[in-house]
Amino acid sequence: MLRWLRPASQVPTVYDIDLRALRAQGIRGVILDLDNTIVPWGAHRPSPELPGWIAAARAADLRLCIVSNNMGSRVTKLAMMLGLPVVTGALKPWTKALRRALSVMETTPEVTALVGDQVLTDILGGNRLGLHTILVRPQGRREFVLTRLMRFVERAITGGRR
Repeated sequence: MLRWLRPASQVPTVYDIDLRALRAQGIRGVILDLDNTIVPWGAHRPSPELPGWIAAARAADLRLCIVSNNMGSRVTKLAMMLGLPVVTGALKPWTKALRRALSVMETTPEVTALVGDQVLTDILGGNRLGLHTILVRPQGRREFVLTRLMRFVERAITGGRR
């Protein structure tokens, strides 16, 4: 069971991901979680650095897609601001929305990475599908109440390692 909860790698933020190394490993697409992964929870605007990171990912010949458990105009507006496709209402760790993202990016699990901040949703879902999973630290302390509960469970399962 614990192998499903282990990311392939961990970095502090998306900005610490070596995009060229990912591409050299054969990765062609990257699924991005939204809240507390690429923007703080509930944010309505991306940070000034994020468009540059997206441009660098594209320069490394990586396809990107946002997959969020959230729904609504905030999520779709952020995706539009960033010029990225988005799949909302994902219900991660279920894999249906992740499969939709693969279709959007025209990639397969073997050549796709998933970047997220939660073990029990992002990492578990990505590992179930055979993606290269990358765990980042949450961008902020503000979170949905259910996410706080999930983090408590994550710490209990992983022994607090992060």
